[in-house]
Amino acid sequence: MRRTLLWTVGAGVFLASAFLLFRASTNADQPAKEKAAAPAAEAALAKLDIGQVVLFSSGVGYFQREGSVEGTTRVDLSFPVSDINDLIKSMVLRDLDGGHVSTVSYDSNAPIERTLKSFAINLTNHPSLSQILTQARGEKVEVALTNAGAGAAATVSGTIVGLEQQKQAVGKDVVETTLLNLWCADGVRALKMADVQRLRFLNPVIDREFKAALETLALSHDTQKKSVSIRFAGEGRRRVKVGYVIENPIWKTSYRLVLGTKAEEKPYLQGWAVVENPSDEDWKDVRMALVSGRPISFRMDLYTPLYVARPVVEPELFASLRPVAYSGSLREPMKEMAGAGPGGGGGFGPRPGAAFGRAAGKGGESKAKKDLGFGYTDGRFGEQTRRGLSEGLDLGKAVSSAASAAKLGDFFQYALDKAVTLPRQKSALLPIVGKDVAGTRVSIYNERTQAKFPLLGLKFKNTSGLHLMQGPITVFEGSNYAGDARILDLQPNEERLLSYAVDLGTEVNPVPAQNSGRITHVKAVRGILHTTNKQRQGKTYTIKNRNDKQRTVLVEHPVNNAFALIETAKPAETASDFYRFELKVPAGETKTLTVTEERTFGETLSINTQNDEQVRWFLSQTITSQRVKDGLRQALVFREALAKTTREIREMERQLQVITVDQARLRANIREVPTTSAAYKRYLAKFDEQETQIEKYQADIKKAQGVEHRQRKEFEDYLTNFSAD
Repeated sequence: MRRTLLWTVGAGVFLASAFLLFRASTNADQPAKEKAAAPAAEAALAKLDIGQVVLFSSGVGYFQREGSVEGTTRVDLSFPVSDINDLIKSMVLRDLDGGHVSTVSYDSNAPIERTLKSFAINLTNHPSLSQILTQARGEKVEVALTNAGAGAAATVSGTIVGLEQQKQAVGKDVVETTLLNLWCADGVRALKMADVQRLRFLNPVIDREFKAALETLALSHDTQKKSVSIRFAGEGRRRVKVGYVIENPIWKTSYRLVLGTKAEEKPYLQGWAVVENPSDEDWKDVRMALVSGRPISFRMDLYTPLYVARPVVEPELFASLRPVAYSGSLREPMKEMAGAGPGGGGGFGPRPGAAFGRAAGKGGESKAKKDLGFGYTDGRFGEQTRRGLSEGLDLGKAVSSAASAAKLGDFFQYALDKAVTLPRQKSALLPIVGKDVAGTRVSIYNERTQAKFPLLGLKFKNTSGLHLMQGPITVFEGSNYAGDARILDLQPNEERLLSYAVDLGTEVNPVPAQNSGRITHVKAVRGILHTTNKQRQGKTYTIKNRNDKQRTVLVEHPVNNAFALIETAKPAETASDFYRFELKVPAGETKTLTVTEERTFGETLSINTQNDEQVRWFLSQTITSQRVKDGLRQALVFREALAKTTREIREMERQLQVITVDQARLRANIREVPTTSAAYKRYLAKFDEQETQIEKYQADIKKAQGVEHRQRKEFEDYLTNFSAD
């Protein structure tokens, strides 16, 4: 029964492929005793070559390696550090023909010192042999000596007791010697470290730990690469596949468009895909597909180890001797986000291989094709090409489409019909489109682009049946270069304008019309005038054709969503930002296009805040209904009565102010003159008279203010209830 293991962290709608260098090797598992006894014989290397590449136009790619393994095998792959996160997120593994994937391990992102400290023998900080043996105290070793002496054994086995320093006399000098103390079968022996030729750990666990530490050191030399080990378990020879999504340069497109010299000739479109291999490994005979889609892709740091802070808990014996202090709230421990499940019965990821085969179709043979080309045959420039350079380039004959196009869900895929070979750090142009398309020559005028002249262009319709990805277009007229254009993503049968040169034989003069506005309706709602207004604007385009042939001119007039077209011919098409009006201008003639736009908008005016002149203006307008006019007239009556009362109050307040000021003069005079004088009596009489007047003015003002308050309320109540249409 076929068993497969799908190992992937993260998710993706499509697995896309990218180019990445890594080498694969296999090491057959061996029993621990054999590894401890002697170095194991290395199994034959199983290389997983690049078999399939699917490039997306979103900066990622799906990359698949394929090969075969024998028995239970470990395959080691090497990846740049920058790709490890994408690898963990998207890696897909399959062991076909009855095998299964056992484990996948990879080098930690922790510092090398942290990793080295985890082994039984710590090789951090370049330890000497003496320091290594000090760490291994209590372990059994086998020591080979260089100067064993007469009758002494050349090899000594024992348990490390420790190392010590002794001073020994050498001639007249005293030197310090390091001795290795071993517990042997016949007792403790002291061996000079200078006599130690070879030393081997007899404990297989320590031996493996020491070798693992050395391997870790070796892998750390290339800090830009990390090792990924995949263990395939099974019997016999089996096929295996390894696929993953990683960052990759987007594939790009460029086109050549040949316009025929006759009106009935269809334009010929040739498309090329620009593919890059930025890795350090050659691509040889890989199946390649190019997908014009932008799946959502992101990065997530799954490679860096994450640690959760934990409290320190004291043993109960000590904690009971002091007051209990509770720690703060703890973060929840991080959950592993890994998943595994059975693999499918067929391939995985996008299946461009299903489309490999014959091309979808060859472009029609037209004279436009024969006028331009970059002919090569079997990768070599031939005699035909040399003739083409002198007689006229032959685009159509030279290169035909080498890809089969197909719809892939919401995306579009070009599957290369032949395997691709591309050396490392190289780029390639691959032909993917070669077909006749529909197109009509036009002159495109846009005042914002070129104020005086339109641009030569083409009303292009994508009749190729393919999705055309955005890119530059080099335009040829016959065998002559005509200009460059640019196209955005284009679906099958979608139309798009292209412009590639300035039409100097056609001149356009745009003249704006004078803006005008008018009120079309007036109504009153609770004392508020609501007016409906219409504003009109426009522009006249005068087009002069000085060419010797008729010109079809497309005038692009900006779309203002607040305005609507009126009294204007219907545009040939409407884009999101422009109306496009089409005019056929015969040779040597002049035509005009008038575009008129109008908008309707409303305004509100409060009758209470408008002056009398503004109200009377509405009374004079014919668009104001009689009911509204009657209401406005009554509002003027209320306002006039209120204004009259307000004026009377202001006048009485002025008179009162005059008397109040004069009283200050009289008081000063009364204080200065004798009380028995005639002047005193006259001042006193005048003062008494003014007091009477003051009291009268104060009473009249108070009464008038009451009238004003009543009139104001009546006016406001009237306006609140005044509604007319």
